[in-house]
Amino acid sequence: MLTSLHDFISASLFSTRELPLFGCPVPAGFPSPADDHLEGPFDLNRLLFRHPASTFLARVSGDSMIEAGIHPGDLVAVDRALRAGHGSIVVAVVEGEHTIKRLQFRAGQPWLVAENARYAPLPVGPDAGLVVWGVVTHVIHSLAGTPTVR
Repeated sequence: MLTSLHDFISASLFSTRELPLFGCPVPAGFPSPADDHLEGPFDLNRLLFRHPASTFLARVSGDSMIEAGIHPGDLVAVDRALRAGHGSIVVAVVEGEHTIKRLQFRAGQPWLVAENARYAPLPVGPDAGLVVWGVVTHVIHSLAGTPTVR
């Protein structure tokens, strides 16, 4: 199955929510952060959405990007203000279908490359109607099941 996207959510709809940020690195196995090590509030939106008006979240389906750490059910932050280049992970439309792949250029021709050895790279000819919607900047990967964003 190709990796595709669904449930698009505009970042401009998110309100500012500040979370406490622990002020020192947390080694694996550290039992719990102490209040005297808190740096102060941390706005997750600032990290994820550099250009809020042009950034959206999308839920991933399919397994073609698992070797890039993008799994089915993950949310990706996609910034439409960034210019996609060779090696960028992008949300693209090819022949009317949404997909998330790594963009590469080979001999001047664009290719969409999966990060799963089960899928062959896809050369994108001029008649395919390739439209790059944006560059994937972050992946939100839940360790406790699929996150719910509505």
